[in-house]
Amino acid sequence: MLKSVVVGMACVSFVAAAMPAGAQEKKVSGVLKFKVKNINGKEVDLSRYKGKVVLIVNVASECGLTPQYKSLQALHEKYAGKGLAILGFPCNDFGKQEPGTEKEIVAFCAKNYGVKFDMFSKVAITGKDKTPLYDFLTSKTTNPKHGGAVKWNFTKFMIGRDGRIVARFEPAIDPDSDEFQQAIRRELEKQ
Repeated sequence: MLKSVVVGMACVSFVAAAMPAGAQEKKVSGVLKFKVKNINGKEVDLSRYKGKVVLIVNVASECGLTPQYKSLQALHEKYAGKGLAILGFPCNDFGKQEPGTEKEIVAFCAKNYGVKFDMFSKVAITGKDKTPLYDFLTSKTTNPKHGGAVKWNFTKFMIGRDGRIVARFEPAIDPDSDEFQQAIRRELEKQ
């Protein structure tokens, strides 16, 4: 295939190597192959997080664990520049502790915790309406090491830079804990 490129005022031609269809597209695997809606209703291709360590958390505004928003925001501030991306997924499946609309959730998070990490539309993560992303995260087939039903709000899935699920932290494990902080640092050190 002949390609032309303008260099300064000259047009330079070269032969591009033949590539199979789709080979020029970004290859992604695991969690990064999904598309989800952000809190404003716009579709987000999770492949945009390729090369980052991603933390996926089901969040709720009226839960005893809601103060973990503060810890998550602190993690975002400390490690976003080093490659950490936190993705919050509001969920009303557990104790009906996220009853608000997306607009109400955004206002609550900003006012009470100064949340600046990426938030997504409210999702179901249990039952027949379970979102495909959480079906993948919890399936023992696609996630044999860390799969299993989510039991409560603030369950955290850590995704490596390659899109594979590398760890799972149950709700009671606060992002401020030594165990959690060490796991984040270990994963961020991988290139």
